[in-house]
Amino acid sequence: MNIKINQDKCTGCGLCFSACHEGVIALDKGKAKIVRADYCDGLGNCLSVCPSKAISFEESNFLVDKETNLRQWPIKIKLLSANAKFLKDCDLFVAADCTAFSDGNFHKYMKDKTTIIGCPKLDNTDYFDKLTMILKENNIKSITVARMEVPCCGGLEYAVKEALKAANKNINMQVLEFSVSGKGLKK
Repeated sequence: MNIKINQDKCTGCGLCFSACHEGVIALDKGKAKIVRADYCDGLGNCLSVCPSKAISFEESNFLVDKETNLRQWPIKIKLLSANAKFLKDCDLFVAADCTAFSDGNFHKYMKDKTTIIGCPKLDNTDYFDKLTMILKENNIKSITVARMEVPCCGGLEYAVKEALKAANKNINMQVLEFSVSGKGLKK
């Protein structure tokens, strides 16, 4: 998605600037201006506050020759609501952030699954509570954990296993381990 601001419609009220927590929008010469489109999370906090409807999102063609199997947004575990509609009755794909960069065909593992991602080393959060809530509040049919072969990714796998215990759920769980060599799934 690409964010756009129609300068003819913009009144310069600044409400979009205040609503944007990512630093995408600035005020310049009495008008809202996109300064870092690449920071936009696409959630549209700015859209709902713009009284003149000057802001829009347009489809981008960044995946012109590849199909994506991403079914929902957001995907970051720390941004998810545990009762999001896309978590209902799904096969859950829990991936460490780095895994998608280790296999050029990574999206095939996501096929027909609801994908959520995180990094147990760099994200300043413990996934256990959020994963436990997701498992308690939804009918998760299966879980696939995608992790790198490095020890820090074990934290993601561990959080899922502990959340299953805490939620008192017996759900089939598969672990896919990816190589740091860039050769994809570790054999």
